[in-house]
Amino acid sequence: MRHEMSYEEKYKMMVETPVNRLIPRLAVPTIISMLITSVYNMADTFFVSRLSTSASGAVGVNFSLMAMIQAIGFTLGMGSGNYMSRMLGEKADDKAQRACSTAVYTAFVFGLMLAVFGVWNIDALVRVLGATETIAPFARDYGRYILIAAPYMTVSFVFNNHLRAQGNAALSMMGITAGGVLNVVLDPILIFGFGMGISGAAIATIISQFISFLILALLVVRSGNVLKPHPKFLTVRWWVFREILSAGMPTLGRQGLASLASVLLNVAASGFGDAAVAAMSIVTRIMMFINSALIGFGQGFQPVCGFNFGAKRYGRVLEAYFFCRKVAFVFLLAMAVIMFAVSTPIMRLFRKEDAEVIRIGSKALKMQCLLLPVQSFTIIGNMLTQSIGYSFRATLTAIGKQGLFFIPAILILPGHLGILGLQLSQPIADLLTFILTQAIVVMVVKELKEMQKIPAVGPGTLKGT
Repeated sequence: MRHEMSYEEKYKMMVETPVNRLIPRLAVPTIISMLITSVYNMADTFFVSRLSTSASGAVGVNFSLMAMIQAIGFTLGMGSGNYMSRMLGEKADDKAQRACSTAVYTAFVFGLMLAVFGVWNIDALVRVLGATETIAPFARDYGRYILIAAPYMTVSFVFNNHLRAQGNAALSMMGITAGGVLNVVLDPILIFGFGMGISGAAIATIISQFISFLILALLVVRSGNVLKPHPKFLTVRWWVFREILSAGMPTLGRQGLASLASVLLNVAASGFGDAAVAAMSIVTRIMMFINSALIGFGQGFQPVCGFNFGAKRYGRVLEAYFFCRKVAFVFLLAMAVIMFAVSTPIMRLFRKEDAEVIRIGSKALKMQCLLLPVQSFTIIGNMLTQSIGYSFRATLTAIGKQGLFFIPAILILPGHLGILGLQLSQPIADLLTFILTQAIVVMVVKELKEMQKIPAVGPGTLKGT
C-alpha cells in the first residue's frame, strides 16, 4: 500500500529535495494532464473537421467560450493555490484552508451564472464570438452543451490546481487522464456512430469533464494530506478574495485576454471566409498542444517556488527558476524545428479536403514556430513572478502576449496586410512579450538575490509588489 506523506514530510520534501529531482517529479503528472487535455481538445477539432470546414470553424468559435470557463476556474484555482502554497510554506494552515473553501464555492457560483446567461443568449453569443452565417448553426449546437457543463467544469479546474499546489500532481493527473481518454473514445462514437454531428462532440466533452470532476472531487475528499473545501471555512471577506485575486490576477489577465483574443481572431479571420477561421482554429490547437507540455512542466515549478518563497529559501527559488528556464528552452527549440518541418502534413491531417485551409494554416504555423523558443523565457518568467506573489508584475507579463500586443496586432495588421497580417499577429505579439517579460524578470531575479543575503528568521513571506 502506498504511503501517504504527512504535512511535515511534504514540507521537508518541498524545501530540501534537490530541485532537479523535485520539479520533474511534480511536473511529469502535470505534463501528462496538460497533454491529455490538449489531446482531447484536438480530438474535437480532428473529428469535427471530418464533417465540414464550417463545423471545424465552429470548434474554434467555441474555444473562446471554453477559455471563459477556464478563466474562471484557473483564476480562482491558481490564485488560491499559489496563496495556499505560500501559507503552507509559512505553516499558516487556517488561512490556506479558508482560501481553499472560498475558491471552490465561488467557482461554482460563477460557473452557474455563466451557464444561465449563456444558454439564455446563445444565438447572440456565438455571433459575438466570431461565428459567420454558415458557422453559427454549428457553433450554437456545440456551445449550448458546453455552457450547461460550466458549473462543474469551473470547480474541476479549481480542484486540479489545488492538488498541484499542495504537491499532489499525480492525483490531479488521474482525474484529467480518465476524462481525456473517455473524450477521445466518445467523440467518434457520438459524432459518427450515433449520427449526432457536432452536438456529439460537445456531449462527449461534457461527459468526460463530468467524470473528471467526480474523480477529482473523490481524490480531494479521500486524501489525508489535502485541504478540503468545507462550508464552515467559506469566508466571504475582503482579505480572502484580495489574496486569491492578488495571486490569480495574472491568470485572469492571461486567460481572460486569451478568450478576448480568440474572439477577435475569429472575427478577423471571418472576413477572409470559413477556411481562414478553420485554419487559425487548427493552428491555435496545435500551438496549445506544444505549449501545454511546457506549462505542465512550469506548474511543477510553481508549488516548489511558492513553498520555498514562503519558507524564505530564496536560493532554491532562483535555482528552480534557472533550471526550468533551461529545460524549457531546449524543449521548445526542438519542437519548433520539428513543427516547422511538418507544418503542411499536419494541416492536411485535419482538413485534407480543403486546400485553402492547408495553405493558410501551414504558413501561420511556420511563422509561430520561429518565435516558439523564446516563449520558454516568457512562460517560466511569468510563473516565477506569480508564484512568489508579485501580483502587478506577474499580471503585466501575463497580459502582454494576448492583451498588450496581440489584440492591437489583430485589430490593425489584417486590415493593412490581409491574410498575412492575420498570420503575423501572434508571432509579433510573442516577440514583444518576450522583451517585456525579460525586462521585468531581470529585476525580480536581482531582488531575490538581495533577499538571499538577508538571514532568515523563520517561515514567512516578504510582501511582493
